[in-house]
Amino acid sequence: MIELKHLKMLLALREHGSLVAAASDLCITPSAVSHQLRELDQWMGVEVVNRKTRPITFSNVGLRLLQLADEILPQVQIAQSDITRIIHGQTGRITFSSECHSCFDWLMPILNQYRNQYPDVDLDFASGFEANPHELLQNGEFDLLITADPIALKGVEYFPVFEYESRLVLSTTHPLVRAKNITVQDLADETLITFPVDKHRLDIMSKLFIPANILPKNIRTTDLTQMLIQLVASGRGIAALPDWVVNEYETKGWVTSRRLDCVAPEGLRRTLYAGFRTEDKEKDYFDSFIKKLAKFSESRKLYYM
Repeated sequence: MIELKHLKMLLALREHGSLVAAASDLCITPSAVSHQLRELDQWMGVEVVNRKTRPITFSNVGLRLLQLADEILPQVQIAQSDITRIIHGQTGRITFSSECHSCFDWLMPILNQYRNQYPDVDLDFASGFEANPHELLQNGEFDLLITADPIALKGVEYFPVFEYESRLVLSTTHPLVRAKNITVQDLADETLITFPVDKHRLDIMSKLFIPANILPKNIRTTDLTQMLIQLVASGRGIAALPDWVVNEYETKGWVTSRRLDCVAPEGLRRTLYAGFRTEDKEKDYFDSFIKKLAKFSESRKLYYM
């Protein structure tokens, strides 16, 4: 039977041209090289190499075995490297889901940095916005959830990524831009433009409208942040978005924003969390991503649980 050691021995003989030099390269004795050659000769029924020539030459059978070695050994080395990465948790897959529809502005740079460190880890996103993302996280449908509403579930933990302010977004010509104080009653006659999720998962609904037992006149939904901004900018309605999203479009002069101080003097403030299964921290590649996310969180000067 041909073994990997025989193929490695033949490559060493081709490279060095003598038994002594090949043995030194393989860290075995010349007699061990001779023994392996005899084994091959017996199995093949012919001599694999001509030992009398200097350097050693190969028979046709020996040349075919060299071709096999050139094909097989690189694949073996790749497989061994892959297995080592798997064992040490350096390869795998992380699937993300988010209840934050505008997280990509701050999340994508983190993902790009992570890819450089773990190129063998697939990073993917769950399609759509789920009705019960916390339970799906617990059941392994995805691996990391970005949410503003952590739920205590067995085997799932959360840590705060950063705090944000949800700001009222208006067209630059909207009458409320000049209002001294904005109340929930002022917003009741407006069309609220938002993302297509349950109203209880929207900051402005759960923290402003629902507690006041008031609903906006209409609710219009869109999947895209840019489309939402365009609808607001054209006077089709109002919206509430995280400050880091609003800042970009407000700087461009497309919309303007106001603090929702009718909720609290400091405005409608929330904390964004990352949720994951506790058991996944045992995976090196996943734990490294959590640490990278925590480092980003530290840069936002937020405490940690």
